[in-house]
Amino acid sequence: MRYFIHLNYNGKNYNGWQKQIQSPTIQETIESALSTVFQTSIEIVGCGRTDSGVHAQAYYAHFDAPYEISKKTLPRINKLLPGDIGIYNFIKTIPDAHSRFDATARTYKYFIHFQKNAFLQDRSYWLYNYTFDLTKMNDAATALLSYNDFSTFEKKGSDNKTSICSIKSAQWEVINDNQWCFTITADRFLRNMVRRIVGTLLMIGLGRLTIAEMKAALNKHDILEVNIAPPAHGLFLWQIDYPANLFIE
Repeated sequence: MRYFIHLNYNGKNYNGWQKQIQSPTIQETIESALSTVFQTSIEIVGCGRTDSGVHAQAYYAHFDAPYEISKKTLPRINKLLPGDIGIYNFIKTIPDAHSRFDATARTYKYFIHFQKNAFLQDRSYWLYNYTFDLTKMNDAATALLSYNDFSTFEKKGSDNKTSICSIKSAQWEVINDNQWCFTITADRFLRNMVRRIVGTLLMIGLGRLTIAEMKAALNKHDILEVNIAPPAHGLFLWQIDYPANLFIE
């Protein structure tokens, strides 16, 4: 029986999602807990790769269970998992449902804050002594919707077969006097794409880069070099959308 796992995690202590040799990862940790409970080797397939230190408010993975999951299974597995990984629920799906390839949209959020806050240090990018032009940043974010090739924001050496993505929305919003959030939704993302976009928009907000320069790089498919490198801990995978017909009531 195929199930989707709906989960969340704090990525601080992990070397990303994907299982690696001699490095703690989210995938490996969950597979170990599932294998213990089901008393057989369980492998899971994630909806995408998140980098080291990136968090997920919502993440999905699929696996084939040896038998139907009962209500007792969820608390048993959550007790085995460390405190920085939590499973919301298990969702029964059609037999060929795929957590990665069946996703229709993904939403990321990136958080920044301006006044030092001990409770935000691992979940938001502290930017001090800077003044940003939010209007310019949002104008630049809106301009991204007119493009579909985002090789400009692709990490060098990436193995993506295509750089084509469809961005559905991108916007900065003010949470409060101390914190802003950038939200972006697309059908897919390239490796490091969101953080590179955030760095570019921050440069535009500081007046160190113009929207015209960003557009020129996108038109020419040039790598855009910026000197702001937003750290992983400000980034959250926030939401994944799927067709309703994947799921069995």
